[in-house]
Amino acid sequence: MNRRPPDTANQDQPGRSEGLFSQPKSVWAVAFASVVSFMGIGLVDPILPLLRVQLHATEAQVSLMFTSYFLVTAIFMLTAGWVSSRIGAKKTLMAGLVLIVIFSALAGLSSGVSEIVWFRGGWGIGNALFISTALATIVGAASGGFGTAIMLYEAALGLGIAMGPLVGGLLGGISWRGPFFGVTVLMTIALVLVVTLLAPTPTPRVRSSLADPFKALAHRGLLTVAIVALLYNWSFFTILGYAPYPMRISVHALGLVYTGWGVLVAIFAVFVAPRLQGAIGTTTSLYASLFLMSLDLAAIGVFTNDRTILIICVILSGAFIGMNNTLVTGTSMTIAPVPRPTASAAYSFVRFFGAGVAPFVASTLAAHMGDHVPFYLGAVTAILTVPVLWTARHLISRAEAGEHMSYHTRAVKKTT
Repeated sequence: MNRRPPDTANQDQPGRSEGLFSQPKSVWAVAFASVVSFMGIGLVDPILPLLRVQLHATEAQVSLMFTSYFLVTAIFMLTAGWVSSRIGAKKTLMAGLVLIVIFSALAGLSSGVSEIVWFRGGWGIGNALFISTALATIVGAASGGFGTAIMLYEAALGLGIAMGPLVGGLLGGISWRGPFFGVTVLMTIALVLVVTLLAPTPTPRVRSSLADPFKALAHRGLLTVAIVALLYNWSFFTILGYAPYPMRISVHALGLVYTGWGVLVAIFAVFVAPRLQGAIGTTTSLYASLFLMSLDLAAIGVFTNDRTILIICVILSGAFIGMNNTLVTGTSMTIAPVPRPTASAAYSFVRFFGAGVAPFVASTLAAHMGDHVPFYLGAVTAILTVPVLWTARHLISRAEAGEHMSYHTRAVKKTT
């Protein structure tokens, strides 16, 4: 079995207390900034129909806000490790936060959809620098080892996704510009916390290359998991980027619907996924979650015109998305014998293409073939993940066994 190169981000530090909530201040600073960063994903959801009407745009034009944001994020994920290895994690986090502050403010000052699309692209550069480095920073600084760090990161993701639509609905009820300015204010607070609470991070002794993420994708296990993530992200962002339109409800109501969805994302990511994984294993848990997600999307496609069923199914999809986020992210960090920041960059590069393309394709298909079609396509991409995942089941099992062995080894060392 291949051995991972030394990764200081995963080494235990003596004297640190275990547990999800017993964390250094620096970890909470980065976690808070992560919450706000992930709020940006769902923040615009409640105002999508509002933007279409008030800015006289089509659904496809509005969906380009997701496309520019996530495609730019995907591409610049490849550079995050290169930047971090030259200026250090803290400066990279700060640079990402500064860019998000600037471009979210510019989006709020925009006069049309095309300007917002461009500024969301700039926002995506900051997002790429921040997200990739935040995961590595939390893994390196969190008490309780790798498993706790992933749970903390997914908790930040779930909380951010849950709060984003709520804040977006409240601020969007005042003006469509409100959610963008809200991100500006919150990210400024996050920047101050990172500057003051996160200790200066040394520049890594080994500088990463821009080619490292591509080399990492040569590992079949990581590439397979990344393709699984791309396919389920297609389904994920069909629900996030297009489902608000056929609901035909108010900004505040949309905010509440996606808040309920986000709460399920958080609960299943932090509490249910680790327990189910421990009980039946990673691959079996993913088979079940992805199959149920496919059925949920198929139901949305069948009952698109029934508002009650549509809303229930959208909220329910948060459970499967939360499961998938934790299980797939954790697997991507352990399956390849490469440093975790490199694995994160490579995996995120692939999966964010699904997030970027899906809303635009969904809007275009709906305009020509009806509201049902995007959800049927989402159901197909979700179920396709099962055979793709099956091809790497042995690699995932070996990676899972190796991770469990490392936990056992650390536990033995602490008792001797």
